[in-house]
Amino acid sequence: MNPKITLIGLDYHTAPLAVRERMGCTVAGLSLARWQADGRFPDLHELVILSTCNRVEVYSAFAPGTAVLHTRLLDLLSELTGVETAVFADHTYSYTGQAAASHLFRVAAGLESLVLGEPQILGQVTDAYMTAVSAKTIGPHLTELFRGAIRTGKRARSETNISHNPMSVSSLAIAQAQKTLGDLSARHCLIVGMGEMGQLALKRLRARKVQNITLINRSPQRAADLAQKHGLVARPWAELPAAIADADVVISATGAPHAVITVDMVETAVAQRSDRPLILLDIAVPRDVDPPAAHIPGVHLTDADQLQGDLDKALAARKQEIPKVERIIKEELDILTAQWRVLSVKPVIVNMRHKAEQIRQQEMDRILHRLGDVDPQTRQQLQFFSRSLVNKLLHEPTIRLKDNASHEEAGVYTAVISDLFGLGEMN
Repeated sequence: MNPKITLIGLDYHTAPLAVRERMGCTVAGLSLARWQADGRFPDLHELVILSTCNRVEVYSAFAPGTAVLHTRLLDLLSELTGVETAVFADHTYSYTGQAAASHLFRVAAGLESLVLGEPQILGQVTDAYMTAVSAKTIGPHLTELFRGAIRTGKRARSETNISHNPMSVSSLAIAQAQKTLGDLSARHCLIVGMGEMGQLALKRLRARKVQNITLINRSPQRAADLAQKHGLVARPWAELPAAIADADVVISATGAPHAVITVDMVETAVAQRSDRPLILLDIAVPRDVDPPAAHIPGVHLTDADQLQGDLDKALAARKQEIPKVERIIKEELDILTAQWRVLSVKPVIVNMRHKAEQIRQQEMDRILHRLGDVDPQTRQQLQFFSRSLVNKLLHEPTIRLKDNASHEEAGVYTAVISDLFGLGEMN
């Protein structure tokens, strides 16, 4: 029999941020052997924890036949996180068996992410698997589960467009600049405002190998710290007009209640540019750039409203890929089911051969005792003969069990073999 595969978790769908922040957990210091010994979870055989800013999920394998109630899974999650069940109980979901596997495969493929198709979750699933391997909390069944999930995530991204089309305002803004200027790696980019949006824009530019980046922030220390960290240039707020004149691309994300880049400022910058186009990417809400600046010759202004339209189109394009991803998930679930069935017959084969070896050894002891003084060569030949006989007798049942393990009738085969050989009587 296979163990009981279970999942308990919570995510951004079911739990507010305040709860998710308290629930972060790792397998550091976790010992399944200790848990089994002290009686808290004696039938817990395997454990993997997937913990991100948007979800905490615990995948486990309990001994076959274990009655795993939801309350017991809540206790397990509480034990791992150190948070009382009353805090999170109403925000959790739980699945078993195939449903747990299906959920993980959807997670790895990006279908359950806050941003549909986002690629980071696949790396996080891989990290969860590798952490469990290092901590020795994973066994064969969860190994097959997580390998299947990782394979599913890779296929979803390589065989479909679920992760194509930028899905953040900063990514879309930079894509707009690339449409006009082409490769940005040799361009001079200015980021105005170093809050969350500005820092995300910086990350996106760095990912595109842009080296010449200037940072400006009303609080100069934040810009200076980021510039030092990344080997960039920080300029004071008072130099904003001059910095605009120097830049090819300006990304503004200050969050100020009024425009910080005025029409006069842009006109002055354009006059100093020798007909170079000026790309203004206003990703702030409210807007940072005076809208009339869009009418200045040589200026290409894109604001958050325009980008939202592109974002909607990108999301619609990704949603069209969902059926393709779901077909991949179904294929991989079928593979996992077959793998789990193969694992289910291995204990039967081991027990069958172990019992046969016990009988062989008992009969060898009996015949050697009856024969009395037997020379070593004869003893060796008898041992070889008895082992060969047992192996030949068990060869066909072993092959049949393995061959039929992936079929739905696998349980019938294992039950018949167990009954015929009396394997249910073995410890």
